[in-house]
Amino acid sequence: MAAINIVNGNLLNAPVEVLVNTVNIEGVMGKGIALQFKQAFPAMYKEYERACKLGEMKLGKVHVYDLGGLVGGPRWIVNFPTKGHWRSKSKLSDVKAGLDDLVSEVQRLGIRSIALPPLGCGLGGLKWEDVRPLIEQAFSTCEGVDVQLYAPTGAPSAAEMPNRTECPKMTVGRAALILMMKRYVDALLDPFVSLLEIHKLMYFLQEAGQPLRLKYEPMKYGPFASNLRQVLIKIEGHYLTGYGDGFDYPDKPMETINDADQLAQEFVQHDLELQRRMDRVSQLINGFEDPYGLELLSTVHWVMHHEAEAMESADAAIAAVHCWNSRKKAVLKDEHLRRAWQHLKSLKWDKESQSAMA
Repeated sequence: MAAINIVNGNLLNAPVEVLVNTVNIEGVMGKGIALQFKQAFPAMYKEYERACKLGEMKLGKVHVYDLGGLVGGPRWIVNFPTKGHWRSKSKLSDVKAGLDDLVSEVQRLGIRSIALPPLGCGLGGLKWEDVRPLIEQAFSTCEGVDVQLYAPTGAPSAAEMPNRTECPKMTVGRAALILMMKRYVDALLDPFVSLLEIHKLMYFLQEAGQPLRLKYEPMKYGPFASNLRQVLIKIEGHYLTGYGDGFDYPDKPMETINDADQLAQEFVQHDLELQRRMDRVSQLINGFEDPYGLELLSTVHWVMHHEAEAMESADAAIAAVHCWNSRKKAVLKDEHLRRAWQHLKSLKWDKESQSAMA
């Protein structure tokens, strides 16, 4: 029988021959441990993506990728499909079938040590108390195999997640994000910017006229652009750190790294329009520099440009915010909403912003 140890920590650092990654069969590694694997083993991801496009990835069948015996690292990565579409929920029957195939591969390759995540838990929605017995039962026939089974205790810090992806080129959009972060932290004397604050800074920069192609929608904490996450994933570990596993927790602390500030400034030093737009955003957010303040300001700005009456009346804007969701009605104080409305008006963000020009 295999020696099964329940452990905690960073699975990607496990001293074993095989690391198991949970995936879908659509070619997407967008969040959680799958994103960590994508960033740590980019060549593996390309092979997995190819297999998905060819229809080779199937539920109940694992995908084995040979790393070629990297010194000091694992020999194989096993991509274990726990769901079909990335939005779907996992099924115990698919996990059980996949475990049967995984055990066959372990025996075929003569594997002596393996690390597994909580298959199908987390994004997959399965319960650990249902999944753990399936894993233990599947490996009961594997003599002499050391199984490191990672309990669902949360992701390691972003700084502990290995990232071997190629450093992306600097672009105007990436430079703008980095420089807005720098301006913000310089004003606060704090090295970190929360994910919520980054979304709002880029919202206002786009509203100031910068062509960022971000698709903002009204969400729980105000305007939110789901496609900003692709930018953050791309530059994570190269120009900034903190986004880590790709989950959009609003209070995630993020900071720039590796002289990103200097590189960004050099890249756009002659872009006077960008500088002017960033100056305008800095002027707007002065006095609102915290998560509450930026949510407040961006929420009021949004309703002003999507509710005709909210543009003309602070009372109408407050009523529109109250209708946004129950949280905003409870958290955002009326006097603060009124102040934000007056502030936006005084700086002409009611008439001189991207939404007003549309």
